[in-house]
Amino acid sequence: YPTWKRTLTRRAREAQMKRFCKAQSIQRRLEEIEVTFRDLEQQGIKLEKLLRDEGGTPADQKTQWMNQLLYLVQKKNCLMSEESDLMIAVQELKLEEQQWQLDQKLRCYMNREESLKTPEDRAAEKEILGQLLEVVNKRNVLIHIQEEKRLSEL
Repeated sequence: YPTWKRTLTRRAREAQMKRFCKAQSIQRRLEEIEVTFRDLEQQGIKLEKLLRDEGGTPADQKTQWMNQLLYLVQKKNCLMSEESDLMIAVQELKLEEQQWQLDQKLRCYMNREESLKTPEDRAAEKEILGQLLEVVNKRNVLIHIQEEKRLSEL
């Protein structure tokens, strides 16, 4: 087994482990965001009840509750934005994995000597190349979406 093949195999395993670890951390963060959403929602419900039920409350108290409610809404919007970014990252990881698998299949076909390839092999190689281009285009769209989102936030 040539050294370069071992190196490529090792690098592929390392990249796969990185994707797996990143996916796990994204999943954990999404779960944390979900818990925080529930907490914010409960706090918001309490503040809304206070604002509606307390007719004789001083205006300063109502203003304070309103400011707290607006702060909760702002915090929830930030979390929604982060959740959106994480969902894009999940899609990107899936596409990255898919691209890696297609790349491996394509390499198998391309490493065969041209004279030994059957018409089915050539057709499969062409189909895999088309799928690979499709995945690359999808990843490009995700990157474009992230860039637009980043620019709109600025």
